[in-house]
Amino acid sequence: MRSRRATTVDWLRQHPLRAVLVAIAAITALTGVAEILAPAAVLTVLGAVPTPLATQLFATVGLFMVVVGGLLTQSLLRRTPHRDVVFWSGLQKAAASVAVGVGVFTGVFDRIALLVSAFDLATAVLLYVYWQRLRRRVVSHRPPVSADPQRNDDSS
Repeated sequence: MRSRRATTVDWLRQHPLRAVLVAIAAITALTGVAEILAPAAVLTVLGAVPTPLATQLFATVGLFMVVVGGLLTQSLLRRTPHRDVVFWSGLQKAAASVAVGVGVFTGVFDRIALLVSAFDLATAVLLYVYWQRLRRRVVSHRPPVSADPQRNDDSS
């Protein structure tokens, strides 16, 4: 029987893009936790004024980051990731990149926040590439349409 470590290393070699996306998704969730627990500190690092309203809204954004990052992580770790989760996570990352960029442009955030925007944009591109791979693989192997209803799982 192979060790768990050997199996993990093999999985990483076989799925390098997916492994990178798992790491990014987990980082997204953990960053969301930081925004929930210390929104004023994170806002300060980004050059924003941590008013009570800003900290409350930023903590709320953190909550959604935990949900999206956690959902994407869980989906990517399944045997067959759910392509809709990958698609919507990529769309969220693209929108977040634009939102942070607008925040820098309007003076809400300092230029340091452009690193966050660039990271989110790069993640959105990687998720799009992976979504395309999933889409091609699933569509090319889809069985003929039958009268039987399909189960609601990732293998459909």
